[in-house]
Amino acid sequence: QVQFVESGGGLVQPGGSLRLSCAASGSISGIYAMGWYRQAPGKQRELVARMTNGGSTDYADSVKGRFTISRDNAKNTVYLQINSLKPEDTAVYYCNVVRIIPPNSWSQGTQVTVSS
Repeated sequence: QVQFVESGGGLVQPGGSLRLSCAASGSISGIYAMGWYRQAPGKQRELVARMTNGGSTDYADSVKGRFTISRDNAKNTVYLQINSLKPEDTAVYYCNVVRIIPPNSWSQGTQVTVSS
């Protein structure tokens, strides 16, 4: 089973940007859809961005126009460019596969904190 390690989080002021990275332990070229999820304190984990291996992308309404997902199958890495950060984007961000049956294994994620 492919495992993922996220990085790139941090403390940023509102309006700032971050680029998150997700390194996979194995090939992701055969994975149909990869996604970035986030979990804010006291809330359920939610899928915020998804990208298929064909290049199609989908975003949660709350992040459309601000988040951009990309994947580099050659490097087995998935990225999330986050712009115009808002305090409500504060969460732990995870990457994982996107499928009908939700993943049951999660890595530690990377913390994004948006605060002035």
